[in-house]
Amino acid sequence: VNLTSPMGETELCFPQLLNASCWKPKRPLSEAVFINSVLSFISLLTASLNLLVIISISHFKQLHTPTNLLLLSLAVSDFFVGLCKHLLMSFQIVLTNGCWFFGDPMCVLYSSLDYTITSASVGTMVLISVDRYVAICDPLHYSTKVTVRRVSVCICLCWFCSFLYNSLILRDNLIQLGRFNSCYGECVVVIDYFMGIVDTILTFVGPVTVIIIAVIFQLQQTVRAKRSEMKAAKTLGVVVAFLTCLCPYYCSSLADQNSLFSVMSVALEIWLFYLNSCLNPVIYAFCYPWFLKSVRLIVTLKIFQPHSCDACIL
Repeated sequence: VNLTSPMGETELCFPQLLNASCWKPKRPLSEAVFINSVLSFISLLTASLNLLVIISISHFKQLHTPTNLLLLSLAVSDFFVGLCKHLLMSFQIVLTNGCWFFGDPMCVLYSSLDYTITSASVGTMVLISVDRYVAICDPLHYSTKVTVRRVSVCICLCWFCSFLYNSLILRDNLIQLGRFNSCYGECVVVIDYFMGIVDTILTFVGPVTVIIIAVIFQLQQTVRAKRSEMKAAKTLGVVVAFLTCLCPYYCSSLADQNSLFSVMSVALEIWLFYLNSCLNPVIYAFCYPWFLKSVRLIVTLKIFQPHSCDACIL
């Protein structure tokens, strides 16, 4: 049985399902191995670096500040991005191959998790921008306006609302699994045009507007801001880089009237976002000296010593 297309450039995802299987591009073995290795390395590096951030902020009491709690929330979302991608690579479910082998339930679960993490990350970025705005523009009242308790509540609300919001926009896909797949081996979720526009406004246009306004006001306060506050303001670089990496996906979503999001068709755009999750901890290393100090204590296993959480790393 000939399992290749007439062009000889594709093959079936599921050869046993001749009339129902999707076709995938044929790739040389060496190319597939190379792509798998690179993506798996990026994913593992992303998960590892963000895990270091999570352990650092969670373990050391000196780092339990409002700003660091926001960085912790961002690191958690980035960690899950890297972990999920690494698991996919480990099971040889590579998006660039053009096939999905885990079935419809896992497809919707993966897509829902992906959407929720993205929304929570964007929400955290907005919170970081507001936090830096208050720290620079109103430093005298910062400690009273921005507290650990208030930030913790905001972070919990951010994740909870992200879960509810994405359950709403993906309701059709959750009610009937795989309803938009045209063949076996495809992982596609569809958002109607109206909800696609709403999603773009809430998770891209709106946050960008808030961040730009916050940056403009902070630039006006540059002369009066303390050196430490201006150094902390570099955190906004993480925000801008993140939203820049989201631009390709949202631009393509607006251009498509059906607001069709296929896990395979936008792989490069999505991987640009995933790469940014790996870069965030690197930015922390340059902006925050405590990160490198805490990493040394973690890799040398000194965090297991008694009272290590009280160590002075600032």
